[in-house]
Amino acid sequence: MLDIQLLRADTAAVAARLSDRGYVLDVAQFTALENERKAIQTETQDLQARRNALSKQIGQLKAKKEDASALMAEVNAQAEQLKSLEQGLEAVQQKLSDFLMQVPNVPHASVSSGRDADANVEVRRVGEPRKLDFEAKDHVDIGEGLGLFDFETATKIARARFVIMKGGLSRLHRALAQFMLDVHTTEHGYTEVYAPYLVNADSMRGTGQFPKFEDDQFAVTADGLYLIPTAEVPVTNIVRGEILNLAQLPLKFVCHTPCFRREAGSYGKDTRGMIRQHQFEKVELVQIIHPDQSYDGLEALTGHAETILKKLELPYRVMALCTGDMGFSSAKTYDLEVWLPGQNAYREISSCSNFESFQARRMQARFRNDKNKPELVHTLNGSGLAVGRTLVAVLENYQRADGGVDIPAALQPYMGGLKALEPVR
Repeated sequence: MLDIQLLRADTAAVAARLSDRGYVLDVAQFTALENERKAIQTETQDLQARRNALSKQIGQLKAKKEDASALMAEVNAQAEQLKSLEQGLEAVQQKLSDFLMQVPNVPHASVSSGRDADANVEVRRVGEPRKLDFEAKDHVDIGEGLGLFDFETATKIARARFVIMKGGLSRLHRALAQFMLDVHTTEHGYTEVYAPYLVNADSMRGTGQFPKFEDDQFAVTADGLYLIPTAEVPVTNIVRGEILNLAQLPLKFVCHTPCFRREAGSYGKDTRGMIRQHQFEKVELVQIIHPDQSYDGLEALTGHAETILKKLELPYRVMALCTGDMGFSSAKTYDLEVWLPGQNAYREISSCSNFESFQARRMQARFRNDKNKPELVHTLNGSGLAVGRTLVAVLENYQRADGGVDIPAALQPYMGGLKALEPVR
């Protein structure tokens, strides 16, 4: 949630920056709500001043043993008026809160303006795509050729956008998640956490999924719970409503979970294979950090995600997203895009974002600063990495002409020394 003081100080400037990301701020509605709030507060202050003056007069009359009943009746009437004004102020404050819940974060000054992904900026490119001396297959043909992917049966069991993996492919998927967790905990200093896969609406609101993206969530309506779209939700909400000590910062968590998304807005997109599934897994990185350190933290977190790609020797590039391509809650985002020979293209495998105080304000997640005063933390998160998409990248980049797939050296210890998924003879 945006800081309302920012909007009050310079509504036009905020509206202009939000327009860069394709959002039209309803300035008229905000101004009307603000005028209503100010009018109620002014009337309340005037009434309280009048009441205080009357109370003083009543005291003086009583000291003189004179009749103060008329003034006391007026004070009692004002109590009812003040109660009504208090209720009116509470109502308009709620309207302002509901209004702000729909407003995306303001992009950081370093984020370039642009309408869509075409305006994203390549920051760096690492590794060279392997030159294959045969026609590259995509991951679906590779996995089905090995007899280890089964989309048809998954559709029978559930519906489209699910998959069954078998044998060595299932083990490779599991190995990737374990490998990522080990790297982030032993080399990057993250604390592994196990978190709920079902969360309440307050948690969804805290990280910005609600109310904007409620239609994208799988809901367990009988219990008022929601399947998590990413571990960002339960892990970031660990600090909801908390006031941390300065010495506790930064908190660095890593969490491996399944993720569930209805993909309500993606009809017809990436319907083939594992790129866009209703159920998938991620190893998520979350940092709760001091505001002064959050942009250094973003660079570090992005580097941590990159480490996985480097160790797997997968070619990738880092893209700084423009204003029009960033997520709702983000102030700045880097996407990591891995090379997929089967698509002859780079595809997103991780998004690393700084939300500044946007999520913290919703969650009331704070710390005591060096003056011992509560201050909002900054929150960061990024995939380190999306497990299914990393599996896709390994299959396509390590494919062989005979249909087999070599296992990256970094993963072989997690595969019992297995060096390849061999084709069925």
